[in-house]
Amino acid sequence: MGGEEARLCRAGGRIRGGVQKGPEGGGRWSGPALGPPPRGFRWLWRQLTLVAAVARGGRKMATAAQGPLSLLWGWLWSERFWLPQNVTWADLEGPADGYGYPRGRHILSVFPLAAGIFFVRLLFERFIAKPCALHIGIEDSGPYQAQPNAILEKVFVSITKYPDKKRLEGLSKQLDWNVRKIQCWFRHRRNQDKPPTLTKFCESMWRFTFYLCIFCYGIRFLWSSPWFWDIRQCWHNYPFQPLSSGLYYYYIMELAFYWSLMFSQFTDIKRKDFLIMFVHHLVTIGLISFSYINNMVRAGTLIMCLHDVSDFLLEAAKLANYAKYQRLCDTLFVIFSAVFMVTRLGIYPFWILNTTLFESWEIIGPYASWWLLNGLLLTLQVLHVIWSYLIARIALKALIRGKVSKDDRSDVESSSEEEDVTTCTKSPCDSSSSNGANRVNGHMGGSYWAEE
Repeated sequence: MGGEEARLCRAGGRIRGGVQKGPEGGGRWSGPALGPPPRGFRWLWRQLTLVAAVARGGRKMATAAQGPLSLLWGWLWSERFWLPQNVTWADLEGPADGYGYPRGRHILSVFPLAAGIFFVRLLFERFIAKPCALHIGIEDSGPYQAQPNAILEKVFVSITKYPDKKRLEGLSKQLDWNVRKIQCWFRHRRNQDKPPTLTKFCESMWRFTFYLCIFCYGIRFLWSSPWFWDIRQCWHNYPFQPLSSGLYYYYIMELAFYWSLMFSQFTDIKRKDFLIMFVHHLVTIGLISFSYINNMVRAGTLIMCLHDVSDFLLEAAKLANYAKYQRLCDTLFVIFSAVFMVTRLGIYPFWILNTTLFESWEIIGPYASWWLLNGLLLTLQVLHVIWSYLIARIALKALIRGKVSKDDRSDVESSSEEEDVTTCTKSPCDSSSSNGANRVNGHMGGSYWAEE
C-alpha cells in the first residue's frame, strides 16, 4: 500500500472512531473526528482557536458589564428626573391624538434629515445663491495675490503675520522696500488666505432663506395655537399634551438644521468665534432635544420662533454688505439690533422666563428636569445680555458715523481687512486691487460691517 493510501486509511480509522483530540492534544469533542489539519494550516488553526477563546472571554465580560450598563441606562431615563411626580413613561405610551406623545426615539429621525438638509444646501448654493451673487456683480475670484517673496513668506509663515514697527524697518533695509510696501504685502498675504466674498454670500443666503422660511412656518403654526395667545396653556394638563403634525415637523426641522450646522461648521468659513458658535450650536441642540423628550414643546416653539425673528435680519444685513449696498446694510443692521434687543431683553425674560419659572411652578410644580431646563434658559439669557452689549456698541457707531464698524468678535466681512485700508489704497502697491471698492453708495473708506 502506498504512503498516500496508508494516510487515508489512518484518517478513516480516526473518523470511524468518532472522538478525536485537538491538534495540540487539547480538549476532546464529540461528533465525527476530522483529524488534525494539514501541516500548512496548523498556524491558522491555532489562530482560530485563540479567537474562539477570546470570543468566549468577551461574552463573559459583556455579561459582567450588563449590570452596570443597565444601572446607567436606568439612571439616564429615570422617571424621577424627567417627569413630574406620579407620572411614568408608561403613562405616555398610551394612545393620543396626532403623533402621540414625544418620545426619545423620535429624535433618531433627525440625523438622516440633517444629512438631507446639508445636501439641499449644497444644491441651493450651487444653483440658486451663486447665480444671484454673480447677477448683482459679486465676482467669482479670490482675493488679490501678494507678490511672491521668499523672505517675507518665511516671516509670515514662521514668525508673525502682524510684524511690529521694528521688524518692518529691518525687513525694509533687507529688501530695500519702503515700510508701506511691506505693510501692504502682509495685508494682501493675510487676505489671500480668506475665502472669497462669493463663498460668504452663498453661505449667508442659505441661512437667510432657511431662517426666513422656518420663521414664517413657525408664526403660521403658532397663530392658530392656543398657547400663543395664552401662554399658561403651555402647562395645562402637562405632560399629557399630544403632538400635532405641525408641531412635530416644526421641532424636527429646527433640530435637524442645527445638527447640519454643527457638522458643516467644520467645512464652512472659519471665523474667530468658531469655538463660541460651536458651543452655541451644541447648547441649542441640547435644549431642543431636552425640551422635546420632556414634552415642554409648547414653550419650546415660542422660544425657537422668538430667536428666528432676528436671525434672518442678521443674514440679510450680511448679504447687503457682501453686495456692497452699504446704506441698506446699515439700515438692516440697525433694524436687527432693535429687534434683537426687544426680543432677547424684553419678550424673552418677561414672557418666556416668567412662564417657565413662575407660572409653571404654580401649575405643575418643580421637579428635577424642571430645574435643569430653567438653569439652561437663564444661562441663555446671560448670553443675550453679552451679545446685546456688543451689538449695541456696533449699532451706535453705525448711527454716529453713518456706517457700521468692526466687531471684535468676528473677522472682517469685507474686501479689505485693515483699518488703514484708505491709506493703503493711496499707495502704488495697492492701486491694482482697490478698483474703487471703497466707494459704496456714497460711502468712502473705512472698515466695512462685520457680522454679529
